[in-house]
Amino acid sequence: MKRIATRLALAAALAAAAAGSALAQTPADYLRALEAAARKDSPGFAGFSAQRGERLFKTTHGGDWSCATCHTDNPLATGKHAKTGKSIAPLAPAANAERFTDTAKIEKWFKRNCNDVLARTCTPVEKGDVVTWLASLKR
Repeated sequence: MKRIATRLALAAALAAAAAGSALAQTPADYLRALEAAARKDSPGFAGFSAQRGERLFKTTHGGDWSCATCHTDNPLATGKHAKTGKSIAPLAPAANAERFTDTAKIEKWFKRNCNDVLARTCTPVEKGDVVTWLASLKR
């Protein structure tokens, strides 16, 4: 029941953040929506951590892949999909201004990639940690 409430809270927060234009969002807007969802899920939530985000990004979690497998250890660089070989634009907003500007795309890729890497959906805290780390990277 708590998980359903959390998902509903996240969906409502993301919808509110995306109201208007889907491309008018910034990483900070997305993080505010995730923070609201994280607080609902865990009242003791103390904030996102770039260090946890980097660790989540670079670590394999029981499978063969980490986020860095395709996005590289340096998200300021172009990545390459491990299976298809398709080029992946840099993930860090400092290298790719379009990253984290469209809620629907963000959620689509988190859903797909979290399932590939973690074999489950990412929590709002995990997403927030990764986005916090990626947003902290500078060219």
